[in-house]
Amino acid sequence: MREAAITVLPPYNFDLVLDRLSLDPLNAVDMDSRTVKVPFYGEEDEVLTVTATGTTESPSFLVKMETEDKENIRIDYLKRVFQWEGTLQGIHQHFLETDLKDIFEEHSGTPIVLEFSPYATLMKSIIHQQLNLAFAHTLTQRFVHKYGRNKDGVWFYPRPSEIAKVDISELREMQFSQRKAEYVIGVSKEIAEGRLKLEELEGKSDEEIIKELVKLRGIGPWTAENYLMFALGRLNLFPKTDIGIQNALKQLYGMDRKPSLDEIDEMSAAWDPYLSYASLYLWRSIENRK
Repeated sequence: MREAAITVLPPYNFDLVLDRLSLDPLNAVDMDSRTVKVPFYGEEDEVLTVTATGTTESPSFLVKMETEDKENIRIDYLKRVFQWEGTLQGIHQHFLETDLKDIFEEHSGTPIVLEFSPYATLMKSIIHQQLNLAFAHTLTQRFVHKYGRNKDGVWFYPRPSEIAKVDISELREMQFSQRKAEYVIGVSKEIAEGRLKLEELEGKSDEEIIKELVKLRGIGPWTAENYLMFALGRLNLFPKTDIGIQNALKQLYGMDRKPSLDEIDEMSAAWDPYLSYASLYLWRSIENRK
């Protein structure tokens, strides 16, 4: 077992990070010990344990790894997932001059935490399409529990090559719709057979990535934007067709209806170039938190 201490520039509120992670029942979160166990996808699955040891204004962490081998790769992975490089201070200051001031003060130090694998981001987004959040989590759990792997209490999503071989009828038995089952298997085949190379998307622009992803059945702009935000950490995405975003804006501005897409464009203009953070904090403003 190898341990490493990490310090991060403030503000960084890991308790709010854990709070949001805990909304997904597949995440191994312990709020009391301020710990999350993270699946590390490699040639062999490994569990990385991250524990907060500091405060929002003096953030620090203890990372436990199973091996010392290639420690820097694991640390770099965690820094990327949890946004430990740089500081949120500039983003926070930007929003203090906008209509989102109160929300950003309430949730100060909340980073955009990435999903633990790019493939998992796509599968989760496709499964969640047009479902209420509770059933979306239930369906995703069924999927991962049946086809994924569990190590030390941590769930790993299945590999694309495994889902590419699944029969649609199996997913239908789990209450997937016909189309959702086709999308999950079809996208997995594209990745498994090398036509969609997720590792190559990183170097492309937001527009190029969206254009490539939406060619696939089951991936529309909403899913592509989610991928950009939660797989790649892109900063300036605002999925204005998202129901949660629309409800949060309705609440923020005291409207008796959801805003139109044109109204959303007007509302969000001042939040550029950090629209992804506007999205996250708006979601946070309406989520049922512990």
